[in-house]
Amino acid sequence: MDLQLAGKHVLITGGSRGIGLACARGFLREGARVSLAGRRQDHLDAALAQLRAEGHGAVGGHAADLGDARAALGMLDAAEAAFGPVDVLVNSAGAARRTPFDELRPQAWQDAMQAKFFTYIHVMDPAIKRMGARGAGVIVNIIGMGGKVASPTHLAGGAANAALMLATAGLATAYGPRGVRVNAVNPAMTLTDRMAEGLAAEARLQQRSEEEVRRHAEARMPLGRIATPEDIANAVLFLSSPRAGYISGAIVSMDGAATPMVV
Repeated sequence: MDLQLAGKHVLITGGSRGIGLACARGFLREGARVSLAGRRQDHLDAALAQLRAEGHGAVGGHAADLGDARAALGMLDAAEAAFGPVDVLVNSAGAARRTPFDELRPQAWQDAMQAKFFTYIHVMDPAIKRMGARGAGVIVNIIGMGGKVASPTHLAGGAANAALMLATAGLATAYGPRGVRVNAVNPAMTLTDRMAEGLAAEARLQQRSEEEVRRHAEARMPLGRIATPEDIANAVLFLSSPRAGYISGAIVSMDGAATPMVV
């Protein structure tokens, strides 16, 4: 299926690794121009070298601490100076540390909001205003199931996720009349480097080995496996495309039906 993304400028925060990098590959295969944003220049350099070695040319990178609103705005300005106005923003940067509930302190809750909520808001705020002024644009926020299903090892991060879901739905309603669609996907456990951190926290809570926790997690998945970054990227690409032109304000759960829920 032609997703009609050729020539679009896609900005992906957290695009140097994991789900963000899988999204970058997908958009590049569709003929889009892709800007990657991330905190660490070395990770960006490695991702850019990998993508270019795979034959992708229309890709650039911009290092910035997205926890700083000014740095996020500067990154957006640099991306648009290089490839033109951003047509699609995919937010995948920022992750709150998983912490067993007995280890939580007030600072951990503040850190979670800074790491997850504000890294998204600092980019979304200027980007959606520019999209609205132009009368077109798409934002897809990659959030996480922790905001839908409370986990004893992810309460602070889950609270940040829940706040992002509300922001997603609210901005979709506010900016729909200005031609901007905003959606979110909520992955559950996904085969990325970050999965190891979650397994370690869960193992400490359960006083079991990380391997036991992983085997148990896989056994509970109705589809018989843990999601890959490409699984999540495929949904992001569709939601970003004109093929999903009447989908806005949606929060898509991506846990392979592990948690039966209606909303």
